Amino acid sequence: MFRYQILIEYVGTNFRGWQVQKKGKTIQGLIQQKISKILKEKIILIGSGRTDTGVHAIEQSAHFECKTKIKNFDKFLKSTNHFLNRELVTILKIKKKSKNFHSRFSAKMRVYKYIIINRVGGPVLDQERGWHIMNNLNLLMMKNAAKKLVGTKDFSTFRASSCRAKSPIKTMKSVRIKSRNNKIEIEFKSQSFLQKQVRSMVGCLKYVGEKKWSLRKFVDVMNKKKRILCAPPAPPEGLYLARVIY
Repeated sequence: MFRYQILIEYVGTNFRGWQVQKKGKTIQGLIQQKISKILKEKIILIGSGRTDTGVHAIEQSAHFECKTKIKNFDKFLKSTNHFLNRELVTILKIKKKSKNFHSRFSAKMRVYKYIIINRVGGPVLDQERGWHIMNNLNLLMMKNAAKKLVGTKDFSTFRASSCRAKSPIKTMKSVRIKSRNNKIEIEFKSQSFLQKQVRSMVGCLKYVGEKKWSLRKFVDVMNKKKRILCAPPAPPEGLYLARVIY
């Protein structure tokens, strides 16, 4: 058996997330189907992690095993992307890997980005590619709150009730916020995340930026570890899985 890693870019708007489900179109299901057809054998695609309905990927990582050796990577990419591109999915790169490589368990760090379009006029070119917020956000206050998320903490406040993770304790390596031309980009870096953790953190940072919450209130909500105190999560269309580091 040969093992291959693929890097994938996709628009998640019309999908019910990454993971195969009984009903609805998923990214994992679509790619599995197309690769299986090209290789003429059933393959199982294993992703670095799940992305929810409507969430996008700049560079999702996944791997699969097959009996057929892929000799021409360019030909494989062209053949596969011929079917995938019409669904706004593309395989950026394919790499041969050893049996020790696992797209999920070998990952040392995952990077997510959240895009906020902070202006009065609604987005046209970036429609469904970011969270449109009309109220002017205080970037300095948001940056000060973001610093409080860094480190090893209990992130229960930001954890979805349906989250299956064994522990709510995660180590946030960094949270960076930058803004240009009314577009705010928030980058989160951690080995792993809880379900809806990023969107929940962004929702709370938005409250701070709007001055609905003080920095003290933000820290208090986080420290109480109660989901019910969390601000409404940010919508999925602004979230991107940016990179998986091995």
